[in-house]
Amino acid sequence: MKILGTVPAAQMKSAAVRFQPGDVLYGRLRPYLNKVVRPTFRGLCSAEFIVLPESERLAGKYLQYFLNSAEFVNFASHLNAGDRPRVDFDQIAEFEIPLQPLSAQHRIVAEIEKQFSRLDEAVANLQRVKANLKRYVSGVLADAVEGRLFPRASEWPAVAVEEVGDVLLGRQRAPQYLTGRWPRRYLRVANIKDDRIAFDDLEEMDFDEKHFAKYRLASGDILVSEGQSPELLGQSAIFRGFDEPLCFQKTLHRFRARPRVTTAEFAQIVFRSHVRSGIFRKLGSITTNIGHLTLEKFKAAPFPLPPFEEQHRIVAEVDRRLSIVRGVESEVDANLRHAQALRQAVLARAFGASTHST
Repeated sequence: MKILGTVPAAQMKSAAVRFQPGDVLYGRLRPYLNKVVRPTFRGLCSAEFIVLPESERLAGKYLQYFLNSAEFVNFASHLNAGDRPRVDFDQIAEFEIPLQPLSAQHRIVAEIEKQFSRLDEAVANLQRVKANLKRYVSGVLADAVEGRLFPRASEWPAVAVEEVGDVLLGRQRAPQYLTGRWPRRYLRVANIKDDRIAFDDLEEMDFDEKHFAKYRLASGDILVSEGQSPELLGQSAIFRGFDEPLCFQKTLHRFRARPRVTTAEFAQIVFRSHVRSGIFRKLGSITTNIGHLTLEKFKAAPFPLPPFEEQHRIVAEVDRRLSIVRGVESEVDANLRHAQALRQAVLARAFGASTHST
């Protein structure tokens, strides 16, 4: 955990607590986030932090790493319930700290940091691999829509999105639709990730028969974000069905490919490339860090149109290449999780070997 920034003490508007270099600051709010930091300077912090001073018996770094241990985090996370659980010093003071002589604490800290340094290097290498994979995916998508995957006999026409599919903006979430006789669950921008749909947080509103017929999703529809952070504007995913009928909200466009003109799979390649290349961002309007891709702008967005059979060939090649990427990403993510588990194993071994004291 790092200190992201500071402000002059005169600007603080709430109660403050003084800390010294080497003290450990422990965040009271949502203890499962494990906000623990050891500043190298003196200053003031809000009362949302518990200040644990370094002492002659307890080294600050030793305490910091102990508070990072899974055993303590699990204890603190179960002290209080609610959406914004907050712990007090009296609550965490009951938890015993494994205490050894100060010289032994320093040796334990040195060993922890040696092991963490190795893990940090491994994690940095894994993160570089992920960044390279992201660039590779962008390159594959760009090659696909710009005709570089295979030699092509002729130039592809550049048409507008509305020429290759039917586009519809979702239904507005208005107060009069929040209750009614025909409650239906729907997708919104929060459900649409890059090339996938998250179905774990669905909301509902009223869709009568007329509006249900209009906004009901069919397998093969592509959902494209209308409002989003600028770098993700136009993020999309193909709807492949769900265990109940779903509709969609106004924060999304629905693109339905026209038969024998294009396919959902090729259109999705185009839309994903447009996000990465910044085409959708350039078309959108940005207000207060939120981008909007209006219906008119989305309909007019450029769409490269190779021959229909060529589209199938492109989709197959992109899928082949990206399936390799997905396999590597899965392995990288597994190794990142393993690295985190190893960090906890280092802490468990370090403090488990110590003598407990209250």
